[in-house]
Amino acid sequence: MPIFSYAFTVKAPLAAVAKFHQSAHLLKKLSPPPLLVQLHRVDALAENAIADFTLWFGPLPVRWVAVHSEVDALHGFTDTQQSGPLAAWRHTHRFTAIDANTTRVHEYIVYEYPVGWRGLLARLLFNPLALSFLFWYRGFITRRSLETSQQDS
Repeated sequence: MPIFSYAFTVKAPLAAVAKFHQSAHLLKKLSPPPLLVQLHRVDALAENAIADFTLWFGPLPVRWVAVHSEVDALHGFTDTQQSGPLAAWRHTHRFTAIDANTTRVHEYIVYEYPVGWRGLLARLLFNPLALSFLFWYRGFITRRSLETSQQDS
């Protein structure tokens, strides 16, 4: 199965980064245009919490249901696709303090494409280049949100 790994640093304390990632509506904020996110059900981050949403790639809707596990309020969590566009998707978010005011965010995904035409579509939407852009954008928004708010404090 393919593996995607991406890491970035944020000039913010570990607790601030962890709290930022606990927001139920963060997925909308972290999705780059023109990707739109429609939330159907997003439980508060906890063991077995459900996130049910549709990703809109222009006029193409992609429904996704993920369940959260390995939830550590300070160090991260994992979301695993319960149903969605891929044959498998397990995404681990880890937060590590580098020092008192800097945190490393590491995104680690193990995934598998389905077979047939769905697999072709999934390869177009979730290829390594697309994932790299998505997580670059997420890093940019995370830094902009937290580093700006840290300066304002």
